[in-house]
Amino acid sequence: MRFAVLFFWLSAFAAGPALAQAQAPIAPLQMLEQRLAATTSENPGEYGIAALDLTNGRIVSVNGNTAFPMASTVKVAVAATYLAEVDAGRRSLDDQIGGVSAATLMNAMLTRSDNRATDQLLAMLGGPATVDLWLHARGLQGIRVDRTIAQLLADRRDLRDVRDSSTPIAMLRLLQAIDSGQALSADSRERLLDMMSRCVTGTNRIRALLPPGTRVEHKTGTLNGYTGDVAFVTLPDQRRVAMVLFARGGDNRPGVIATAARAIYDGFSADGGMPNAAFAFRPQPDRGAGLQGANAIFTGATRHVTGSEPDRGAGLEPRR
Repeated sequence: MRFAVLFFWLSAFAAGPALAQAQAPIAPLQMLEQRLAATTSENPGEYGIAALDLTNGRIVSVNGNTAFPMASTVKVAVAATYLAEVDAGRRSLDDQIGGVSAATLMNAMLTRSDNRATDQLLAMLGGPATVDLWLHARGLQGIRVDRTIAQLLADRRDLRDVRDSSTPIAMLRLLQAIDSGQALSADSRERLLDMMSRCVTGTNRIRALLPPGTRVEHKTGTLNGYTGDVAFVTLPDQRRVAMVLFARGGDNRPGVIATAARAIYDGFSADGGMPNAAFAFRPQPDRGAGLQGANAIFTGATRHVTGSEPDRGAGLEPRR
């Protein structure tokens, strides 16, 4: 019997690559990673992408260990640090600064990307170093918090400054720690996700090409020449995927992010064995105003997406 098995194996090996490929088709996530790499290489600019199935731990990434500015995506870390202090009994959401409660400031920070509210929360925490220490205490490497938002905006802009930067993988691990309960209590986790689900900035990014009604809990980041979005996205089978998309340079950053986010949605849906995964790696006609495509990557194009929150100068997200 052993000789029969060996003979079969040698026969398959001798048959060459064609048989091997037929017997071992490319897995959906391997195909996804290839398509993401193609999308990023065929568009001007530099992109960092990472995505994780929070149910089974499967991950894909492109430039996952390259540092990018966080811009306002850092506000997820600020909120998580404050909520961890609440869980430990050292602070309360009713604590106030300037007559405004921490709960109100956090809501403004995450839903409208309010920079002043962020710096007020940082002041209550004792400064950016407190957030940085909390991240490293969680074992998170490749992410750092150095400045207040006011300090960041006052400094000379450098999109390769290591200060206040994160790799896509490091930000992904932060999202995983929040989701898993390792970083926050159940109540604090739900509070944070609720605020992220009500984020009104960046409708032309991760959310832009996802099916209507998809639950997205996200936080955007914007600087001159830089666009980012980090999110939890719920698939039709209720699995949840954390995704991080950072982009610097180029002239269609929101469109590339939206295209990549849809590829991630479809790729992880296909990986779950969902036979009806919408648009999964099949060319589709453009179906919406403002969506223009020509060179197929996964759904017919890297899209040019119109919507809110264009880059508007030296600031982070404008208030809405």
